[in-house]
Amino acid sequence: MAKPKKHRTSAPDPPAAAARLPWQPPAPPVPMALLISLAALLVRVLVSVGPYSGQGAAPKFGDYEAQRHWMELTLHLPPSDWYRDTSDNDLAYWGLDYPPLSAYQSLLHGRIINASLPDAVALRSSRGYESTESKLLMRWTVLSSDLLVFFPAALWFVWAYVKGGIGISAEERREGWMWLLAMVLLSPCLLLIDHGHFQYNCISLGLTLGAIAGVLSRNELVAAALFTLAINHKQMSLYFAPAFFSHLLGKCLKRKHPIVEVMKLAFVVLGTFALVWWPFLHSYEAALQVISRLAPFERGIYEDYVANFWCSTSVIIKWKRLFAIKPLKLMSLSATILAFLPSFVQQVKSPSNLGFLYSLMNSSFSFYLFSYQVHEKSILLPLLPASLLALKEPQLYGWFVYFALFSMYPLICRDQLLLQYIAVLGLFFLIYYTPGGGHGKRLNITCGAKVVLSLPFLSSLLLHITYLQIEPPKRYPFLFDALIMFICFSQFVILTMYTNYKQWMLDTHSRSIGVKKDL
Repeated sequence: MAKPKKHRTSAPDPPAAAARLPWQPPAPPVPMALLISLAALLVRVLVSVGPYSGQGAAPKFGDYEAQRHWMELTLHLPPSDWYRDTSDNDLAYWGLDYPPLSAYQSLLHGRIINASLPDAVALRSSRGYESTESKLLMRWTVLSSDLLVFFPAALWFVWAYVKGGIGISAEERREGWMWLLAMVLLSPCLLLIDHGHFQYNCISLGLTLGAIAGVLSRNELVAAALFTLAINHKQMSLYFAPAFFSHLLGKCLKRKHPIVEVMKLAFVVLGTFALVWWPFLHSYEAALQVISRLAPFERGIYEDYVANFWCSTSVIIKWKRLFAIKPLKLMSLSATILAFLPSFVQQVKSPSNLGFLYSLMNSSFSFYLFSYQVHEKSILLPLLPASLLALKEPQLYGWFVYFALFSMYPLICRDQLLLQYIAVLGLFFLIYYTPGGGHGKRLNITCGAKVVLSLPFLSSLLLHITYLQIEPPKRYPFLFDALIMFICFSQFVILTMYTNYKQWMLDTHSRSIGVKKDL
């Protein structure tokens, strides 16, 4: 007698979350990434409607005029005269003081503007040129640079970071990537400086971000080329050099043929430098002329009011009066090296992707706090790696963004960008506190520490109003500026001490759970 057939009961379909690979987000990544990018672009457009640095402030105007003037020079003069004082190039009037790649960018934008509005970049006669049309064209050059360089780099980084699961859980991989992308693309300080004040930091920071993504995705040679380009666009990208050097060296030393690995990276770096500097390598004097423009030591150890060590302590110690330029250079160099050395050693000894991100922040903070000739806008450099660590260190990032923006408050007021300042800060924290972000993580700190940390925040709120409404004493006309810088400096010191500690604790954590290094 035939046995009755047993009907197999099919297992129920797995839930949607289980069917996805761990790094896949819950929604299709491309449409969501596109929506976030479009929203970030719209915010940039809205900020750019406002005024810019030095608008109507003759005779030297501001950074907007500097960028326009460099387009004028590179468009009409040969490369041999870009960095030389000539009858057509008065270096005292916004002389070019960025590396050659920045000059090539000015040339490209100058040609675009010259095709539509030649009067805006005419040699000599265009100084201080301002019109609605020229403002529109100039703003467009920044927006297009952002779209072509920073946006793709941000998308590449988020993909590499989430795919690698660097220091985050599987749930954060699935749900946190959109929040992280928004944090990177909507950094308030970058929005205000590039699209309000007027600069092209999006290019050098975008190239650096692409290099970071290259390291995380194990494309070290591409990373080396991109970071070399970043240095050749803005020399301040050197703030990240110790982190890149130590991490890549640490990886090379742990591979089978370390000398070969180092030589490959060196070849890419030197080759990229040679390509960028080729027009200036025909003579020693030409190259030296460019280098001399990149290191303007005669301007002093700091400019205006910046929340670093030298400016914040100048109330007590008059550095510029007590010391000549040469000893100040030596002191700042020594302090900077000592500050980034612990982070540097840790990455050579135990390179890891998460340690690399912490090292980028610690290295750039060291330069910002202690190096020579720091501007208030240089805070953008440590802010970049801080945004990349937003999922891992959300409380740190939120706190840092607020005080970084506050450190630029006097500059924002001079540029009449207060409305944009309030709007982008409000938008940032609105997105920061959205569900699915990393803000829910809490730091284990005591009530006493919370009270201490609340004091600078409350003081900053008071100073926001005081700076606008009350005239400082005539004897101390920059009293409020100095107070702002000192408060921000104190917070930056706390933050960099914390991130250095977290980086060194990675070794202890890795040994305790047996984590394999990212080689």
